[in-house]
Amino acid sequence: MAGGGGGEEGNNLEFTPTWVVAVVCSVIVAASFAAERFLHYGGKFLKKKNQKPLYEALLKIKEELMLLGFISLLLTVTQNGIIKICVPEGWTHHMLPCSLKDKEEKESAKLTEHFQTFFSFSHIPATVRHLLADNEDHQPTAAEKLGHCAKKGKVPLLSVEALHHLHIFIFVLAIVHVTFCVLTVMFGGLKISQWKHWENSIGDENNGTPDLESTVTHVREHAFIQNRFTGFGKDSALLGWVKSFFKQFYGSVTKLDYVTLRLGFIMTHCRGNPKFNFHKYMIRALEDDFKKVVGISWYLWIFVVIFMLLNINGWHTYFWISFVPLILLLAVGTKLEHVIIQLAHEVAEKHSAIEGELVVQPRDDHFWFHRPHIVLFLIHFILFQNAFEIAFFFWILFTYGFDSCIMGRVRYIIPRLVIGVFVQVLCSYSTLPLYAIVTQMGTHFKKAIFDEQVQARLVGWAQKAKKKGLRGDSNGQSAQGSAQVGAGIQLGPVFRRASAPEDNVIVPSNEGHE
Repeated sequence: MAGGGGGEEGNNLEFTPTWVVAVVCSVIVAASFAAERFLHYGGKFLKKKNQKPLYEALLKIKEELMLLGFISLLLTVTQNGIIKICVPEGWTHHMLPCSLKDKEEKESAKLTEHFQTFFSFSHIPATVRHLLADNEDHQPTAAEKLGHCAKKGKVPLLSVEALHHLHIFIFVLAIVHVTFCVLTVMFGGLKISQWKHWENSIGDENNGTPDLESTVTHVREHAFIQNRFTGFGKDSALLGWVKSFFKQFYGSVTKLDYVTLRLGFIMTHCRGNPKFNFHKYMIRALEDDFKKVVGISWYLWIFVVIFMLLNINGWHTYFWISFVPLILLLAVGTKLEHVIIQLAHEVAEKHSAIEGELVVQPRDDHFWFHRPHIVLFLIHFILFQNAFEIAFFFWILFTYGFDSCIMGRVRYIIPRLVIGVFVQVLCSYSTLPLYAIVTQMGTHFKKAIFDEQVQARLVGWAQKAKKKGLRGDSNGQSAQGSAQVGAGIQLGPVFRRASAPEDNVIVPSNEGHE
C-alpha cells in the first residue's frame, strides 16, 4: 500500500504492526528522558558547586530547546496546510539556490537510473516478474497521482521534503551554536585560568598591597609604557592601530599587562581592598556573560532568514558571508588591544613621573560609543554567524551530499571551512581572554564583584527602600545608591571610585598632544 505524497513506499499507521509502533515510541521517549535527566543532574551538579552563572546558562539552553520543540511542533502541525498553498510555477523559477539547468540534469539522472532498473527487470525470475506485473494493475492512474496543486496547474509553495529538510537545519543550527559557545568559553577559560599564578605572585611579592608613596616612577621608563606607548602625533596613532592588530595573534595579554590593568581596576573601584582577587572576579564576570551568549536572540533569527534569502545561485553568498565573522573578530581583537594602548598613552601623555606605582584610569571613553557591552554583542554575533556557516555546511553535506549544486564549488568550500576553524580558535584563545580583562577597564564594575549572597542582599535592600519610598536627602541617596549597586555602579566605603591617577603626580609632562 502506497504511503503519502512524498513517493515513499510503506503503510500508514492503520496497517503498521503494533510492535513496531511500540518499539519506535519507546526509543524516542527513552532518548528524550535521558537527555532531560542529563540536563537536570547537570544543573544539580552546577548548583552544588555554586556555579550559579553556569547553571543559568544551562537554563538558557533548556529555553532554546523548548523553543526548538515549539518550532518543530508548529512545522509538523502546519505541514499539510503549507503544502496546499499553491503558486504559479513561474514564481518558483526565480532566486533559486541551484539553477534550472542543475534541476534538469538531476531529473535526467533519475530517469536514467529508472531505465537501468527497468532493463534489469529481465534478469528477475519469472515468478517475481509475474507478481510485479500483477501489482502494476493496482497502481493509481495518472489523474490519481496528481496532487492538490497539480490539479490546478500550479505547484506547492513548499514541498514536504523541503519542509522536512528546513526542520532539520533549524535543529542543527541551534545545536552547533550551543556547542561552539561552550567550546569557546571552555578553551577561553583554560587560557584565563593560566593567569591565576600571576594573581598569586602579586600577593606573594608585596603581600597584595600596592606601593603608592615610597618610590617615584618615571613613566616613560616603565616597562608597560615602553611596550604599549607608541609616541605622539598622527603617525603614532596609526602605528598604535597596526600594532594592536598584530598583537592579538601573539601574547595578547602579558603578565605586565595583567598586573597594570589589575592595579588600575583596584585603585579605581576598590581602593580600600588592595588584596582584592581580580582573577576570581574576572572568572565570575565571564560566567555571567556566558549565559547571554549561549542563547539565540530574535535578531539572530532575522539574520538567518536574510542569509537564506540571499543564497541565490551564482552569488556565492555563503562564501562572502564567511568573511563577516572574520572581519568582525579581527576588529574586536584590534579594538581591545588598542584600549590597552590608550590607557598607556593617557598616562604617558599627561605625566613624566608619578609618585608610587603606575596606575591607569579605566574609562568607558576608550570603548565604541562609550559602551563596553557592545563588545559582548559583537562576540555573540560572531559566534552565531560562525556556527551558522559550519552548521549549513554539514547540513548540506549529510542531506544532499558533497556534490550537490547547493554546496558550491570546492574552491569556495575550503576557504569557508578554514575561516570557520580560524575564527573559532582565535576567539577562544585570544579574543575572549582579551574581552575578559579589557572590558573591566570601563567606568563601572560588574555585579560579579560581589558574591551571590551580597548581591541578593543588596538587591533586596534596594527593592525594600524603593517600596518604602524614602524621600529624605540622606535616605534618598541611600536608596539611589542601593539601586546603583545592583546596576554595577561604584559605591560604598570599600568599593568606591578612587582619586584619579593625577592625584599622585609630582612632575607634570611638558609634552602635550600634537
